[in-house]
Amino acid sequence: MTKLKPGIRIIRKGELRYLAESGGRPMQFKPWLGDCFSFLYDFLMSKSVFPGKIGGDLQKHYSVLARELAGVHGRRILELGTGSGSAVNFLHSDNEYVGTDISPGLLKRAAKRFLRAGFPAPEFYVASGDDLPFETGGFNLCLCILSLNFIGKVEKVFQEVHRLLISGGMFVCSVPVPERNRLRSTIRGVLHSEKELGGMCRESGFTFEPLPCDNGALLYFRATKQD
Repeated sequence: MTKLKPGIRIIRKGELRYLAESGGRPMQFKPWLGDCFSFLYDFLMSKSVFPGKIGGDLQKHYSVLARELAGVHGRRILELGTGSGSAVNFLHSDNEYVGTDISPGLLKRAAKRFLRAGFPAPEFYVASGDDLPFETGGFNLCLCILSLNFIGKVEKVFQEVHRLLISGGMFVCSVPVPERNRLRSTIRGVLHSEKELGGMCRESGFTFEPLPCDNGALLYFRATKQD
């Protein structure tokens, strides 16, 4: 089991782990898509969000990430904003996976997908990407795929990821940016430009390297933790 920060208490319900509030109740969040509609998530992504909002191609999206992560084997991986578990499309199942999301409904779907895909004992935490319960330095790689714009304090996300990665660990992210939004569509969350993201990344102790890919409004980048 993943090591936690001192004082963190966890409530286990099925495959999900919830943070315990001071009164002993599971901590709850308000996801953009209510849990009762989580079964629609994949349909909305493929039929509405990707073509109509992002203006990109979902299969190209998976191909870009599969190519970037092709050599990642036997690593401890943390994902922020697991969603319904799309990472099974581009991660090898010999990795140790820990997923986080504020939506229990989506995490339940993700848990089923990761178990079916053969990942060894994947873990799923109901937690926000800007305040994570894990011990410092426990991961080789962190992913944040199509989720960074939904997390409140982006600067805090970079700081948390830096804290949780080992020296030389890598952060791989895909996120819509306003300057690539050729459709001028309304994209949910708060968008930051590539320049702004690069600045926050470097200020938090990472290198910043955009990946060469044209896929609608999406920016793909890798960031490496510096010593």
